[in-house]
Amino acid sequence: MLWRGREGSGNVEDRRGMSGGGMVAGGGIGAVIIGILYFLLGGDPSQAPSMLPGQNQGSEYSAQQKAGDDSLAEFVSVVLKDTEDVWGELLSGYQKPRLVIFRDGVQTACGGANAAVGPFYCPGDQKVYIDLSFFRDLRNRFRAPGDFAMAYVIAHEVGHHVQNLLGTSDKVRSLQQRSGEREGNRMSVKLELQADFYAGVWANHAQRMKRFLEPGDIEEALNAANAIGDDRLQEQSQGRVVPDAFTHGTSAQRMYWFKKGFQSGDIRQGNTFEDPNLE
Repeated sequence: MLWRGREGSGNVEDRRGMSGGGMVAGGGIGAVIIGILYFLLGGDPSQAPSMLPGQNQGSEYSAQQKAGDDSLAEFVSVVLKDTEDVWGELLSGYQKPRLVIFRDGVQTACGGANAAVGPFYCPGDQKVYIDLSFFRDLRNRFRAPGDFAMAYVIAHEVGHHVQNLLGTSDKVRSLQQRSGEREGNRMSVKLELQADFYAGVWANHAQRMKRFLEPGDIEEALNAANAIGDDRLQEQSQGRVVPDAFTHGTSAQRMYWFKKGFQSGDIRQGNTFEDPNLE
């Protein structure tokens, strides 16, 4: 992905030097997935479990790590600017989200969160939150390396912002409040897959506008989508797959919807809520 030397966004908040506070305790859907697996790409910190036993809230931060994170912060800013340009063209009156970079813990309008929740979007303050250590986990733990794999993560979270602006998120939350856990999980899957689709739509239009893709970039995003499917994560964490506990979609579904968004570039083709294959 060609990103160095390009303009970054002015909507990035760097809170790495601030203490974040504790996690919000509570229930949650998809409880079979622990730690970072729980909310990978799209979690709501207001539904997060309490801090995992033994979870560090602070750690040594070397000069080498800081230098690496500063480069990642620059990358995140460029990708966020790309999302602003694309969605500003596709949606009339698009309201840009802010993106908060934090380390270890952060306070949000949705409650407190720590790095274990992974990247997430908070509709209460319309901000995307990312602890940059997640990108190292994506590369090393989930074996999904590459700059465009990281860009997919950011674009997915901005996809949740688009859903919030369009009123989709509110409708889903309202339906979930009147549904049982199984049905609530099914609606969560559709919401997450639509965010994957929006990430693909973004990639389509960003490439048209900026010509920033390099060979292998789309494969990096698809590999990331494959690595974080519910079925794969459940198999890794507990040795079996429980479809009723899915909250984000299978590896195949996540890859399908991202690819569909990228190939079509048409936001109208992303109505996952009326897809009979997801019933």
